[in-house]
Amino acid sequence: MATLSMGSSYCIPSESMQCKAGQNVYSIANNVEASRIKGSCVSFASLTCYQRNTLQNLRSDAIRSGRKRGQQVIVAASPPTEDTVIATEPLTKKDLVAYLASGCKPKENWRIGTEHEKFGFESETLRPMKYEQISELLYGISERFDWDKIMEGDYIIGLKQGKQSISLEPGGQFELSGAPLETLHQTCAEVNSHLYQVKAVAEEMGIGFLGIGFQPKWGIKDIPIMPKGRYDIMRNYMPKVGTLGLDMMFRTCTVQVNLDFSSEADMVRKFRAGLALQPIATALFANSPFTEGKPNGYLSMRSQIWTDTDNNRAGMLPFVFDDSFGFEQYVDYALDVPMYFVYRKKKYIDCAGLSFRDFLAGKLSPIPGEFPNLNDWENHLTTIFPEVRLKRYLEMRGADGGPWRRLCALPAFWVGILYDEVSLQKVLDMIADWTMEEREMLRNKVPITGLKTPFRDGLLRHVAQDVMQLAKDGLERRGYKETGFLNEVAEVARTGVTPAEKLLELYNGKWGKSVDPVFQELLY
Repeated sequence: MATLSMGSSYCIPSESMQCKAGQNVYSIANNVEASRIKGSCVSFASLTCYQRNTLQNLRSDAIRSGRKRGQQVIVAASPPTEDTVIATEPLTKKDLVAYLASGCKPKENWRIGTEHEKFGFESETLRPMKYEQISELLYGISERFDWDKIMEGDYIIGLKQGKQSISLEPGGQFELSGAPLETLHQTCAEVNSHLYQVKAVAEEMGIGFLGIGFQPKWGIKDIPIMPKGRYDIMRNYMPKVGTLGLDMMFRTCTVQVNLDFSSEADMVRKFRAGLALQPIATALFANSPFTEGKPNGYLSMRSQIWTDTDNNRAGMLPFVFDDSFGFEQYVDYALDVPMYFVYRKKKYIDCAGLSFRDFLAGKLSPIPGEFPNLNDWENHLTTIFPEVRLKRYLEMRGADGGPWRRLCALPAFWVGILYDEVSLQKVLDMIADWTMEEREMLRNKVPITGLKTPFRDGLLRHVAQDVMQLAKDGLERRGYKETGFLNEVAEVARTGVTPAEKLLELYNGKWGKSVDPVFQELLY
C-alpha cells in the first residue's frame, strides 16, 4: 500500500482573519451571498470554521427576516453564487488548494449529506414527465410546504429550504440534495419527508416516481430537455468526447452520500478506501438492467455508461494511490479537466473543452482578460465525475438509484466504513495490495457480473460480505443504533443476488417479458 506523504498539510489554521484598515477588498453584489468571500488580504478558504459558520448564519438570518416581513423569497438562477463577490487580486493555485482544504472538520462536526435522483412519469401512460408538469409540481411543493423557488429566467428549475434543495437533472430527473445531518435516523427521516411532500402533490397530478438506475422504457428522443443553460452546453459537447454522454444526462439516476474528513491525511485514507470499494457499492446497489423495454446485458447500465461518457472527467483516479497524493494533486487533476462553462451576468458562456489553467492566467478565449473567482472553481469542480469526487467533502458516486429503503442503506454502508477509525483501517489493510489493474478490472466487470465477478481466489461477493461486516461493526461503535439501515443490502451481500438480477427474474417470469410492471414494483 502506498504510504501517506506526511509533509506540509493544507488544512486551515484557526488564526483570526486580519485585513489592513480601510483596505477595499470586496465589491459585494448581493449581501445575501456575502458568505462567498475571497480577497487579497485573506482567501475565503482561510476563514476558520467559526467565521465561515458566522457568515452562513448571517445569510440564514437575512432569509428568515425576509420571511418574517412576509416577503416572497426567490433564489437566483443556478448556480446561485454567480457575481456575488469580486476579488481585488486573481486567484492562485494556492487559493484553489486552500479552498479544498477548508473542508477539514473535527470529527464532532462530521455530517452525512445524501443526494438521490428519481424518474417522474405519468401514471396512466408511463411516459416521462414534461417540463410543464415538473413546473407545476415544483410550484405545488413550494406553495404547500414553504420552499423557496429557484428560477433561471422565467423558468422554475428547483427549490430550496434551509440546507436542502430540489433540483432537476437534464432529463427532468428529480433530485433531492439533503442537508448535512448527524445521524442516519435523521437522514432517513429527511428522505421520508421529501418523498411524502413530492407524492402529496404528484399523485394529484397523476404523476409517479420510479426508483431505478436507468430509464427502463424510453429512448433519449422521448425524454424532455430541461430549460437550464448549462445543460445545453453539455448536450452539445458530450457526443464529441464519448458515445454514452447523452444517456448519462437524460436516462440515469443515482444515489450518493457526501462525507467529511478531518485533515489532508484523513481525506487521502477515505478517498482510497472509497475508490477501492466503489465497485462493491455498485454491485450491492446494481439496479438498471433494462433499456427501451428489454434487458440490456448489464446489471448496472448506469455504471457502464460512465465508462464511455467522458474519460477526461470520470473513472477510478489511480493517482489517488500515489505516495504524493493530497489536495494539491487533486487540484492539478481538476485544472486539467476540460471546462464546460462560465456563468456571468445570468448567462452561461460556452467554454467546453477549454482549460481552467488558461482561465487562471486570464487567457480564457471567450472572456479574455477575465479571471476566475471561487464560484467559478466551485462550479468547475461540479463538472468532474469520477467514482469518488473531492470538493470540500468526499462524494461516493458509484450506486444506482433505487427504492426508498436503499436510499437509507447507501449512507449507512459508507458511514459505517469511513466514519469509524477501526473499520476504515481494516479496509485500508484489506486493499493494501490490490493493484491498479485489479481495481480497474472490478470497475469494468461489476456492471456486467455484479457480485459474481471473479476476484483473486473467489468472488467479489466474499469481499462484499467482509466489507458489510466492517460497515455494521462501524455503525455499532457509533452508538446511534443505525445498523438496521444495512438490512436492505445485507441480504444482497449474503446471497450474491443483486437487485437487478431480481428484476430480471421477474421480467423473465411473472412479468411476461414486459418492463411496464417495474413502474409499480419500484414506485416510491
